[in-house]
Amino acid sequence: MKKFLIKGLLLATLAVTNFACEDDLKYGELVRDNRPAVPVTFQGATTYGGNPFIEIQASGPGTIRFTLSIPESTGRTIREITTVAGGGTGINAATLNTASAKYNTAPIPGNGTTAVFETTLAAFRTKYPSVATTVSPNPASPREIAFIFLITLDNGDQIVTQQVRVRIL
Repeated sequence: MKKFLIKGLLLATLAVTNFACEDDLKYGELVRDNRPAVPVTFQGATTYGGNPFIEIQASGPGTIRFTLSIPESTGRTIREITTVAGGGTGINAATLNTASAKYNTAPIPGNGTTAVFETTLAAFRTKYPSVATTVSPNPASPREIAFIFLITLDNGDQIVTQQVRVRIL
């Protein structure tokens, strides 16, 4: 009787777990990666599995330059960088709609499949005085600031990029 009960419970468990997981396709966008049809990359940026970043020196000109690029094979071009938002590393796509976080006052025109955003650390400090932009006392944990971009393509489609960071050394 004990073996029969154990086998019955095992079969019941298998039956329940077999039907407990519904087809993920039923949930659509909730369980899939949200990747744009036209990917945007950042030329010259580095990543170690997280957000791409560039490194700048706190001393000197402190030039921050991101070259945004889309593949030529898409047949699309970048009309403009419509909006740039900046701040600490906690910014996200919603930050593009926050007036105080907007970095640019006018769209930045594209050049074919690329567009360039350029500023300086001094300009960033003026725009966001509350964001820490000094060199970190711990060299293993550098200070970072971040940007996120809204790109408009030639056909009017808009793409929100991933967050990109600037490490201040």
